[in-house]
Amino acid sequence: MITIKIIDKQTHSKGEIYTIRIQNKNVRILFLTHAIERIKKWNIREEIVVETLLMPEEVIIGHRDRYIAHRRYGDHLVRAVYEYEEELPVLLTVYFPYIGRYYKGGGVYEDKIFKGS
Repeated sequence: MITIKIIDKQTHSKGEIYTIRIQNKNVRILFLTHAIERIKKWNIREEIVVETLLMPEEVIIGHRDRYIAHRRYGDHLVRAVYEYEEELPVLLTVYFPYIGRYYKGGGVYEDKIFKGS
């Protein structure tokens, strides 16, 4: 079983940089202020968003060539939209729609933040 743990958060001018420990590696992801607000609005645990980003069921390409990571939870889907600033993944927004609206069936990976998965 893969364990994921948020080990640090640092304030950044655009939000917060999360340092996450997964399989003996540290991964850094910038959560924009907007994304943090959306997490609160949808009442999604940060750990669920991190799990979606690092262990998605699928990743598709959205508008402006941004990546969208999907992971199912019950009847809903965590939909995490991200891009890169140089090498740093940047979470732009997140929301929690019903699965039927966006889920493609899994197994498609246009990108992977955590290459070990």
